[in-house]
Amino acid sequence: MVKSTGADYVILGHSERRAYYGETAETLKTKVVLALKNELTSIFCIGEVLAEREAEKHFEVVKSQIVESLFELSAEDFGKIVLAYEPVWAIGTGKTASAAQAQEMHAFIRQTLAAKYGQEVADNCSILYGGSCNAGNAKELFANPDVDGGLIGGASLKVADFKAIIDAF
Repeated sequence: MVKSTGADYVILGHSERRAYYGETAETLKTKVVLALKNELTSIFCIGEVLAEREAEKHFEVVKSQIVESLFELSAEDFGKIVLAYEPVWAIGTGKTASAAQAQEMHAFIRQTLAAKYGQEVADNCSILYGGSCNAGNAKELFANPDVDGGLIGGASLKVADFKAIIDAF
């Protein structure tokens, strides 16, 4: 159905879907496989809530989201996956992840992929930042070596703000 509309990408695992619709790792694993079968590239969202970050479980949480939903894929299939790190605690809360925090998590995600699939797959996987990216922080976020772009939410609704984010890249 999605492919018939002309779409090439689908967003899976978004924090709101996980929170409000109870999407589980198993559900998301099934959706990723269906997306691949329908020749759709999955933008797969991962991230932790504030309590998990404050308890210093953020790496464990993100790794488990990747492992439980994606690690049955082949290296070839993983080439059709884009990851989007969305620190849930930084979305619409007034709190923001620093560029250093974003880089630290993106590097960890890349290391997690390299351990399973090898460095080439890890290096070729696009990892987007999706935690309240805006015109004011985009340039600093996108300057990080492991941040490959952004999954832009509310800031994409205002043309001038969105253009500033694009220009920062």
